[in-house]
Amino acid sequence: MPASIDRIKPIDRNHYPKPQTESVVQTRNSTTHYGWVAVLFHWLMAPAIIGMFALGWWMVGLSYYDPWYRQGPDIHKSVGILLLMLLAARLVWRWANVEPAPEPAPRWQQRAAGAAHGLIYGLLLVIFVSGYLISTADGRAIEVFNWFSVPATLHGLENQEDIAGSIHKWLAWALMGLVVLHGLAAFKHHFVNKDRTLIKMLGRAPRG
Repeated sequence: MPASIDRIKPIDRNHYPKPQTESVVQTRNSTTHYGWVAVLFHWLMAPAIIGMFALGWWMVGLSYYDPWYRQGPDIHKSVGILLLMLLAARLVWRWANVEPAPEPAPRWQQRAAGAAHGLIYGLLLVIFVSGYLISTADGRAIEVFNWFSVPATLHGLENQEDIAGSIHKWLAWALMGLVVLHGLAAFKHHFVNKDRTLIKMLGRAPRG
């Protein structure tokens, strides 16, 4: 047998790169992507918050004799309490995890995005607290789908329901404005900048 044939080495399949595919994210965040817990928080809360705004807008026009006159507010209050609990858990999870590195962009855009996220969280917190103050102004607890009740810890303040109601209403409109801007920015990143900003929050890790 020729010596040259003796020197032929077997093919090392590990030498060749594997096909690049999008992998499912892990539980915790990394510097490149969000973990599935953060993704789940986002996609549970986002449609629920938009739905809560739509429900609140619709139910203020109900007449006293409408069958939804009591049922609508009961649902609104119950979901609001659950969302407040989710928000608290989400903030704890955010604090306990790293944040994925932002996509390349001018510094002012990165700062504006960070400020917008912080403002959204702040608005949500004040909206939920003001809703609680509206619902407990008469001293009655909030029944959450008959699963548990949240007691009225602060009530009887002068014009509590009216003041909290005004705050709740206008901040809800401000939040929806930010949500629209947030969504438009995400689509811009995806279709114009063609980066991974939106893909990160859809539950996919980087290609590799």
